Amino acid sequence: MQTQKLDVHEQPSAGVALADTAVSRLRQLSMKLAMAQIDIEVFDSMQPLEDDWRALERDNLQSLHQSYDWCAAWVSAFQRPLAILKGTYDGQTAFILPVEIVKSRGLSVARFIGADHSNINTGLFSENFAESGGSIDADKFAGQLQHALKGRADLLLLQNIPLEWRERQTPLTGLPMVQNQNHAYQLPFHPTFEETLKQLNAKTRRKKFRVQSKRLEAAGGFEYVIPSTSEEQHHLLDTFFRLKSVRFTNLGLPDVFADKETRTFLHGLIDKRDDANQYFGLQMHVLRLKGENQGRIAAISGISRKGDHIICQFGAIDEGVVPDTSPGEFLYWQTISGLHGKGVALFDFGLGDQTYKRSWAPVETAHYDVVLPVSPFGIVGAAAHRIITRGKAHIKARPKLYKFAQGIRARIG
Repeated sequence: MQTQKLDVHEQPSAGVALADTAVSRLRQLSMKLAMAQIDIEVFDSMQPLEDDWRALERDNLQSLHQSYDWCAAWVSAFQRPLAILKGTYDGQTAFILPVEIVKSRGLSVARFIGADHSNINTGLFSENFAESGGSIDADKFAGQLQHALKGRADLLLLQNIPLEWRERQTPLTGLPMVQNQNHAYQLPFHPTFEETLKQLNAKTRRKKFRVQSKRLEAAGGFEYVIPSTSEEQHHLLDTFFRLKSVRFTNLGLPDVFADKETRTFLHGLIDKRDDANQYFGLQMHVLRLKGENQGRIAAISGISRKGDHIICQFGAIDEGVVPDTSPGEFLYWQTISGLHGKGVALFDFGLGDQTYKRSWAPVETAHYDVVLPVSPFGIVGAAAHRIITRGKAHIKARPKLYKFAQGIRARIG
């Protein structure tokens, strides 16, 4: 009997290919059948789920914004009704979708907890469920979610979800979606800061940094500070609120940080910290001036960390001092360079297309919204959300039209 070696450049036989296809189909069928056996429960409080929740969030690819501590800080501040969805299969937790019920234009909308201040959402999935990706029976999954939320919500609206995050496809793929008008921007880290800069226009960026440094020194000097005490961190957060309020007023825009609940939530995040798991809810970084401007803060930012992922939540500058130094950009240089060698793989500038983000971030990630009606009223709400979202995307894709729209928004406050 003769045997034949299959060269690595040759294609496998038709029989082998058919067998592989059959196995793949059986795996997909198995997952689809499993969906029929998944039990979905709804919880109106977080505490009964804490152990399972924390176990799922240990996966490095689950978003910070669905972590237990992040959601607990929001729930404590806002006190909105919850409808947390837990999926169980074969006695094991398959997923947790942390949602709250928000009243909007007469509709009850089930949204991710803290959606108004989230830069990326993934939900929480077990590794097996997460890796299943597109093999889930989306129609059956949608039906189960609708059944679970019936009588609690008119619409399930899960916003700012990347279809693929760090090479993992979301299990929510296949549910009714619309692309969100906002993209997010990320800077991958390499072993050294110099290697990271090579992804950008490193020569121009170094030159700009030297010019900024000279101007700051000429103005009396500076120091880059990450305060170590909780008291200092809370004080700096209040400073950020003040600086940002001035900025919004000058632009004629509403202050999204003005309400008491949002400020309470962000203050609560400062005290959420787990060094063993490389986690902190919020950490304030500042560029503080010396000389004649001794003690004044030129720029300030707040970042969060979960595992190897850093998210910049916000930033502000004092427009009354050293404006020719671009202190906000200078602060990012200090922060990003200082995070090298500390187990960080990705610095995330979050949602929103801004020039400074594009100058720092070579990766742009599109986000999507799950828009799943639960009631007849939800069908109308879903249609409205799609129309509004696509309208915003159309405007933002056209710089002149977007600038005109911003001008109108500023004039009407």
